[in-house]
Amino acid sequence: MNRNLPADLTTKERLYHIIFESDTREGKNFDVALLIAILLSVLTVMLESVSSIVREYGALIRSTEWFFTVIFTIEYFLRIYCARNRKGYILSFYGMVDLISIIPTYLSLIVVGTQYVLMIRILRLLRVFRVLKLYHFLGEAEILSRALRQSAAKITVFLGAVVTLIFIVGSMMYLIEGPENGFTSIPVSIYWAIVTLTTVGYGDIAPQTIAGQMLASIVMIMGYGIIAVPTGIVSVELSKADIKNKKSRVSLNASSKQFCKPQEIKWEKIQQKAK
Repeated sequence: MNRNLPADLTTKERLYHIIFESDTREGKNFDVALLIAILLSVLTVMLESVSSIVREYGALIRSTEWFFTVIFTIEYFLRIYCARNRKGYILSFYGMVDLISIIPTYLSLIVVGTQYVLMIRILRLLRVFRVLKLYHFLGEAEILSRALRQSAAKITVFLGAVVTLIFIVGSMMYLIEGPENGFTSIPVSIYWAIVTLTTVGYGDIAPQTIAGQMLASIVMIMGYGIIAVPTGIVSVELSKADIKNKKSRVSLNASSKQFCKPQEIKWEKIQQKAK
């Protein structure tokens, strides 16, 4: 349940609770309004990339974009003003995202097209976990992050082997097909090998000879197997991380009970003496 802000707070303390906290009615309303503004600003940037809409409503879209940029700029400096650790906020992940989300609009006055980088504002929606109190999702994200870190070495070795295979297959296809069949160089052949091995298959380049088609068939079949390898690696590490997290919770609960039991016994003795 959201509480009201105390009346005896200074302006700076009041701003801090509204902007950085979400356990008050004012703070919750601010965060919800901020999330809506972020969504509307991202929608504005998306509409600006549609030429038919820009021709008719270009001035309105640019004005709206500047309106949101000014709002977010004021919000950013208010965060710096009322933050308890200003340097910590500025150098934090959210602080960097808040800054980067306003720079492109000002930069677009010098470099045309940089306003589309404003799509990075979508990262600010990560605050929805704090606003809606979805902290258990953050715990699950930490487990996933830990699993990815643990499997990084295995995946790096695997990717190294895949890159080596791509270079070999690309070179072989260049020798088999040659420029007359569209494989004009080894880099082009490597591009084909990447597209085929990942089972994307754009179809802009295709082998014409029987030998080339046989090699392509082998590469396609290998592609399905290669996709499954990193999935298995991450799944194993994710399972290990989940088990480790559950064990730590069990041990924490056990230690908590051991601490509480002597306190309960002591309280019972005090009550007996009082009787």
